[in-house]
Amino acid sequence: MTEKIILHCDLNNFFASVECARRPELRGVPIAVCGSVEERHGICLAKNEAAKKLGIRTGDTVSAVLRKCPHAVITPPRYGEYDRFSRAVTAIYARFTDQIEPFGCDESWLDVSASTRLFGDGQAIAEQIRETVKRETGLTISVGVSFNKIFAKLGSDMKKPDAVTCISPQTFRTTVWPLPVRELLGVGPAVMRTLDKRCIRTIGDLANTPLSSLRLWMGKGGETLWHYANGTDTTPVIPQAAAAPIQSVSHGMTPLRDIRTDEEMAAFILEMAQEVGQRLRRYGMTASGVRVSVRNTQLQTSDYQMSLPQPTVHTETIAREATRLFRENYRWAFPVRSVSVGVFKLSDADAPTQLDLFGESEEELQADRLDGVMDAVRTRYGAHSITSASYLTLTETNDAILDKSRKWNPAYSLGTRERGRK
Repeated sequence: MTEKIILHCDLNNFFASVECARRPELRGVPIAVCGSVEERHGICLAKNEAAKKLGIRTGDTVSAVLRKCPHAVITPPRYGEYDRFSRAVTAIYARFTDQIEPFGCDESWLDVSASTRLFGDGQAIAEQIRETVKRETGLTISVGVSFNKIFAKLGSDMKKPDAVTCISPQTFRTTVWPLPVRELLGVGPAVMRTLDKRCIRTIGDLANTPLSSLRLWMGKGGETLWHYANGTDTTPVIPQAAAAPIQSVSHGMTPLRDIRTDEEMAAFILEMAQEVGQRLRRYGMTASGVRVSVRNTQLQTSDYQMSLPQPTVHTETIAREATRLFRENYRWAFPVRSVSVGVFKLSDADAPTQLDLFGESEEELQADRLDGVMDAVRTRYGAHSITSASYLTLTETNDAILDKSRKWNPAYSLGTRERGRK
């Protein structure tokens, strides 16, 4: 079988680099892109190399950034600009291959196996892409070149910024195996604790652990990591147009002050259900499961989910079941800092379903009409042009909270295919 040539392209310090590309006078100045303090997203989302050298890290609070570097330039995120630059870079990738799989807005895998006759070997293609991106956008990328996606990503992380790293089948044991196991895709904090307890510290340790032991400790996930470490993963690059269908749809909020009562929570859940329901209807899908994720003021996250007796697309049903799910499970040991509502077990709205013999058909028709009117108004006049009456029972402070928290924030999440569309 012909060996694949996979590239992983990672835009360096993407948000901060875009700010420098837009304002060349900021090049060389410590820059931190930070969320809004007023909206309680006041942390560092990205920083440039100058800021990194001063110890500024992603996740630092704004006050910590200024403590480390009082003269740092703090700039708010401009997501429209980041999206524009991301699309421009993807268009450059498309000159070399049509096999492009986005991994967030600043990373992509490229399968260039069929492009070598036109552009040279994998390293030559990577260098051409790197130089073109820098020349046309002012941004730099790090590129990993390898025979599978996992090692290509490892390669892009090994030399930064503005570099190309090749990992071949002949050299990966000496290049990859000495690296800490936490560098491997799929090794998060929980997996790291499991491996650390068994003295598995490097990728080589993981690769040489018996597969049967990893299956025993971590099930299917352990087997996947074993293949990652041994270079035997053959997962293909999946172009965006062929991405998996939507698996779930969700929407989250971090309000300007903590949620403290069931009544406040019900109003927030209804607001989020409006967004979730509208997207479900836009995609012509129904949901058979509801999920609520809650983060308290101690930054502890709890997830609750349930199946529904009948598939639904109605905002009121999603809100009612999500509210009930929350009230039956959350004990109010601490106030709630952020919450998201989601639906899963999605299916086509035209798919046949078992009808409820005792269902209220008139109520269903009324719900259809109400949702249709709400969607039409929001589509024509904006997402915030109409809201539920129960929301109006909140205080004026809560009104301001919801107004601002509807803006884009990192808690906003989408299903697999929808992420690719954004």
